[in-house]
Amino acid sequence: MNMNERIEEIKLLNQFNLDSRANGIKVHAHEASTEAVDAAQRLFQKGLTDHVDGGYLTELGVEAATHAQSLLRLLAD
Repeated sequence: MNMNERIEEIKLLNQFNLDSRANGIKVHAHEASTEAVDAAQRLFQKGLTDHVDGGYLTELGVEAATHAQSLLRLLAD
C-alpha cells in the first residue's frame, strides 16, 4: 500500500462524527472519487467500518478515527 492510499483512508476516518455513534458515512460510487471508494473498501476489509461503502465505525474504527482526528487537531495548532 502506498502513502496516497493511507492518506485517503485517513481522510475518510476524519469524516466520521465521533460525538455520535449513530452517524455514519456513505461513499457513493457514482459521486465519489475512485480513491475514496477504494479507501472505503479497504477500511471495511481492515474491520474499521461495518460496510464496504462506509457505514458505521466498528470499535477498532472508533479508535483509529479518534487518533486520526486528534492528529489533525495537533497539527492545526
